[in-house]
Amino acid sequence: MADHTSRLLDALDAFEDGIYIVNDDYTIEYMNKFMKALFGDGVGKKCHQVIIKSDKPCAWCKYDEIFIKNKNSHSQIYIASVDKNFSLSEHPVNNQDGTRSKLSIYNDITHSVQQEAILKASRESYQRLFTHVGCGVFISSKQGRFLDVNPALLKILGYQDKDEFLALDLATEVYLRPEDRQEYTDIIEKKGKVIDYELKWRKRDGNILHILLTSNVRYDTNGKILGYEGIVVDQTRRKKHENQIKEAHDFLDKIISCSTNAIMAMNMKGGIRLWNQGAENIFGFSSDQVVDKMSIQEIFPKKQTKMIMEMMRDDDFGGKGKLNSYPLTFKRDDKRLIEGNLSASILYDEQGKELASVAIFVDLKELLTTERQLSEARQHLLQSEKLAAMGRLTSQIAHELNNPLFGIMNTLELMKTEISPQNKRRRLLDMSLSEIERLADMLKKMLSFSKPDQRERQKIDIHTVIDELMLLYKKRFRENSIKVRFDLTCDPGLVLGSKDQLRQIFINLFSNAMYAMPEGGDLEISTKPVSSKLHITIRDTGTGIKPEHIHKVFHSFFTTKTESVQGVGLGLSVCYGFIKDHGGDIVVESQEGQWTKFTITLPVAD
Repeated sequence: MADHTSRLLDALDAFEDGIYIVNDDYTIEYMNKFMKALFGDGVGKKCHQVIIKSDKPCAWCKYDEIFIKNKNSHSQIYIASVDKNFSLSEHPVNNQDGTRSKLSIYNDITHSVQQEAILKASRESYQRLFTHVGCGVFISSKQGRFLDVNPALLKILGYQDKDEFLALDLATEVYLRPEDRQEYTDIIEKKGKVIDYELKWRKRDGNILHILLTSNVRYDTNGKILGYEGIVVDQTRRKKHENQIKEAHDFLDKIISCSTNAIMAMNMKGGIRLWNQGAENIFGFSSDQVVDKMSIQEIFPKKQTKMIMEMMRDDDFGGKGKLNSYPLTFKRDDKRLIEGNLSASILYDEQGKELASVAIFVDLKELLTTERQLSEARQHLLQSEKLAAMGRLTSQIAHELNNPLFGIMNTLELMKTEISPQNKRRRLLDMSLSEIERLADMLKKMLSFSKPDQRERQKIDIHTVIDELMLLYKKRFRENSIKVRFDLTCDPGLVLGSKDQLRQIFINLFSNAMYAMPEGGDLEISTKPVSSKLHITIRDTGTGIKPEHIHKVFHSFFTTKTESVQGVGLGLSVCYGFIKDHGGDIVVESQEGQWTKFTITLPVAD
């Protein structure tokens, strides 16, 4: 019998589970080797003193079930003293002497519990990622249905009801073109995955959605294709910005290509890199002949080219790297005389190294010829009794020509806001704007004698006209230290009139205000409805008007300006004519040396 018991105990010692036996007063009667290795030899001691180092029984102890109800017990416990998890099985043992003991088997499941915890954490992390990631995540079937999607994909496509979304047919209700779905499946099944695959999907409201799709094939255990899973990135905004940049780039290219002025770009050795249609027309060489094939010295006289480069590097001609308005006259190869004005600039890199030069040449031969002829005609007109009548006739066209020029200037100013100051195209825009401004000044010297176009009248919001002009004048006012204040009515009503003529009225008044405030000042613009008319008041804190001049300000050819370009004396007379033509009136008030106020009254359209 003793030999049999010895073999049984040896067998228990061979177990890799912890085994011990306790009697009904918690005293340990037996511990196998595994149990002793974990908790030390505790035979003869209370089980809770050995297992949890406590004078009180273990919290998980099933004493009543084992010793009283004679039932087996199974549980999962964690013992902090050894930092392990166990699967605990406890069984009642009826001894021959009538007493009862408890057999406890501790199966170490720490590794399994840890793996399960890791797996659970991984699942929770994946679920959080699936739920909260900013891009769309999907699982779809081979047949063309979404099986599961995250909230981001619902939002991207404009859906709120997930069940509605999962019921969609991908080819006909999500893809913009059904054939795109077929092409996608052909590619992904051939390669096993796609990365940044561009597609167009359709949102719930019908709008087009540009996406980048990265996904892979899902297989079953036999290698059969179940469907696809992946992520969706909304590229609609990026595509829109790309299109806007492309449109701006194309538009700028068209401006350069269609400009009647010669626009040229050269490397620092003089090699021509840009040659627009205007340069072809003026200099007689096609773009194919000169770009990357000729140097600028072969077209301009070499002495002049050298002198121009020296002037661009000199601060006295517009600042370092710039040449403002240099008159240039020379003969082409076909002996045709070229008269014009050259503006040029050197482009630098971030370290200040010279990269290239850009130039704009304006052919002024016809303009200069016309200007000379006009100057002669003006001398005759000044000696003629018909000067006033001819002045009223010619004043209209001079200001009408300025309208499209200011429109171009406004457009160029707006384009500048969309292009970084460091961009090469920005410098081209600056030079184009400079040339337009110079051309506008030169037009003031010209007086053509043709009937002005009749503008179609339309209903116009005066505030819109003022806002548009503020975009043009904002920078000029700031540079001239002029502060602008507004007091605009909430409901000005609409005025029936010509937008170009109304713009010209305010352009003239704003320009006069700037001229009257050379050291800066305040410009107040206010509107006020009175009965069926709209009163617009423009008040400046400038030099004012002398009392003996105030009744002459609306007369043709009257001016107090001494500059030859500004002193034509047609601006306010033209404004007066425009306002009268609109059924309105204009009144001037002034305090010499302090302020000037113009009040315009226009009828409001029904």
